[in-house]
Amino acid sequence: MKLIAKMKWVPALGVAVFLNAPGFVNMVRAADAVAKEPLVLELPAPTLKGTPEQLPEGPNIEPNSDKPRPAFLAPNGVKNVALGKTVTSSVKPFTGDVEQLTDGKKEAMDFDTVEMKKGTQWIQVDLGAPYALEAIAIWHDHRYIQVMHDVIIQASDDPEFKTGVTTLYNNDTDNTSGLGIGTDREYFERHFGRVFDAKGVKARYVRGYTKGSNLSALNCWQEIEIYALPAK
Repeated sequence: MKLIAKMKWVPALGVAVFLNAPGFVNMVRAADAVAKEPLVLELPAPTLKGTPEQLPEGPNIEPNSDKPRPAFLAPNGVKNVALGKTVTSSVKPFTGDVEQLTDGKKEAMDFDTVEMKKGTQWIQVDLGAPYALEAIAIWHDHRYIQVMHDVIIQASDDPEFKTGVTTLYNNDTDNTSGLGIGTDREYFERHFGRVFDAKGVKARYVRGYTKGSNLSALNCWQEIEIYALPAK
């Protein structure tokens, strides 16, 4: 039986191709891929405090470095949809207010740092509507070069985080926070912040956990930025 060739015009490629031609699927996928560019963050000034003589180390901790990480590539047009949005927390801070975490200010100053009591605690951002999350940038406390423990980032459409929860990052390798064994590594706080891949997950709420640091049992936060596109 003779195979009848079918053709289709692909605007992004500017050509007509045979639907049953080898490689057609890969060509269309490449044409439909969303263009990406380096995510540019507005960085605070680095801390004036020096590097401690003894820093934690081990297989589950990334080496300390004063060099920025490779730029994160995000789809063109992403915006920080967390700016000015409502923030809640597991406990009331005793220093600062959770509203500060989405105000765009993240300097290595006491007045830009929100502190909460020890134990596993969380902060939660309500974006007001579902978005396709692409990247989450966090500054916990870069006043000091330190390692925060049990950094866990989750997204959901349930404000109680009881259903439909997606874990985007988890470095709690011994499950002391009870949210599952994490496979990610701990890292040092720097003024560069830390960008986490949100993988296009669609969600309205983002929650971040910590359980103190190598310097203090207290939980500290300075800013969270969530870069996203409108959910389709």
